[in-house]
Amino acid sequence: MFPLKSLAPRRAFPFVTLALIGINVYIFLQQVAMRPRLLNELVNAYGLVPARFANLLNMTFSPVYGLRRITPEAAILPLLTSLFLHASWLHIIGNMWFLWIFGQTVEDALGHFPFLLFYLACGVAAGLTHVAFNLNSKLPTIGASGAISGVLGAYLVLYPGAQILTLVPIIVIPLIVRLPAVLFIGLWFVFQFLGGLGTLQLQDAGGVAFWAHVGGFIAGMFLAAIARNHRRVLPANYY
Repeated sequence: MFPLKSLAPRRAFPFVTLALIGINVYIFLQQVAMRPRLLNELVNAYGLVPARFANLLNMTFSPVYGLRRITPEAAILPLLTSLFLHASWLHIIGNMWFLWIFGQTVEDALGHFPFLLFYLACGVAAGLTHVAFNLNSKLPTIGASGAISGVLGAYLVLYPGAQILTLVPIIVIPLIVRLPAVLFIGLWFVFQFLGGLGTLQLQDAGGVAFWAHVGGFIAGMFLAAIARNHRRVLPANYY
């Protein structure tokens, strides 16, 4: 299933959502222009490396041996910087598309600056969740999907009855249908959780950071529930 449009109405122009998309695209274009060696150095320096947290806390997990002692900033700052790096065109296009579809509506509900803080907070929560489930990993993790997962969690809390115009490929026939947000996002979360369970026995396997998605999503739901109790949002049902 691929989302085409959120049918929930919005009142304000999504300045922050567009700014986040613009920043991510700009940084990715800079990455594309880099030499491979410099790009690897960039990703290693600003990507999220779970083992650095073990190193920082002086833990004695065997995979951490040989990793030089680092400063707190080198371990913690990538919780934010990793959100603005991407691995491929497909990676950034997919992330930015989901951010555009769901971010503008959540921004409308939360307000511009609160949405920015919310986005970053979900990204940090996603990164910490990834670290907790992969503490021995020395692979850098990059991408905005953890923060965007938080946006999906917030959308589900704030607009559970909203309709998502969705492309559903049936073998070779593309079918466009309206799906309730609770169904579309609910299925998405189930796939992320099952994917996370499938990685529990893997070490430094790379691929999708499923637990980051799970952590960001839960953080987004939690923060949106708090915001819903303090702000007036649009009604839940849209067609």
